[in-house]
Amino acid sequence: MSQTPNALSLRDRVAVVTGAGRGIGAATSQMLARAGAHVALLDRDAAGVTRTAEAIGLAGGEALPFTNDITDSFAVERTLDRVMEEWGRLDVLVNNAGELREAPLDDLTDDDLEESLDINLRGTLVVTRAAVPLMMARGSGRVLSAASMSTRIGAVGLTAYAASKAAVVGMTRTWARELGPRGITANAVAPGLIDSETTRAVPAGELEATLSRLPARRLGQPDEVAAVYLFLASDLASFINGAVVGVDGGLLLV
Repeated sequence: MSQTPNALSLRDRVAVVTGAGRGIGAATSQMLARAGAHVALLDRDAAGVTRTAEAIGLAGGEALPFTNDITDSFAVERTLDRVMEEWGRLDVLVNNAGELREAPLDDLTDDDLEESLDINLRGTLVVTRAAVPLMMARGSGRVLSAASMSTRIGAVGLTAYAASKAAVVGMTRTWARELGPRGITANAVAPGLIDSETTRAVPAGELEATLSRLPARRLGQPDEVAAVYLFLASDLASFINGAVVGVDGGLLLV
């Protein structure tokens, strides 16, 4: 497998990526593996994590797929036990898994709200809570979580999603303060319009109208988000803590 420049090398480090079965999670897993990391892949989609693991293996990397629910504390702890048995350490956590329920406020159901908060907020908390002690044992680590530009632009129909992602930002900044003195940084990445199943579900006219005003004039690619995760996981980002990095093509300028 071709390696990234030494400054971005994650050789012999161990990463856990949630939501690794497709899209940004799959792209991030593969990019971390190209940088030399051993990668544990978590997703509810067994076929998806298997595909990602196979792609990493075919390229010469090392990955283990796990099918579980990140809101299940016991299942998450059991998975991380397996990671420790296999590789003996944990250096990077990428909380990428997410759930988007789109509905205007007057159509928003309790189920929509519960599902968004359960996956995006509680799932991120459960996995991070289980992973941090393993990082603390080494005195170093990176906790990276998926936020969203929807928390800053007030996207129509995304009340539940934006609320859950705003909570992720709040947790990230709290973790940065709590964990920074212990050698662990916590940062968030906030994608904008990325080429994904979710974005392709947006009505064509609405999407084209937004892209026509976006300075980049195009959708972002999963690899462009993955590259930011790689940078934040690397030694180059050791002095970045509590940040929210937008990957949005200038969406705030629209």
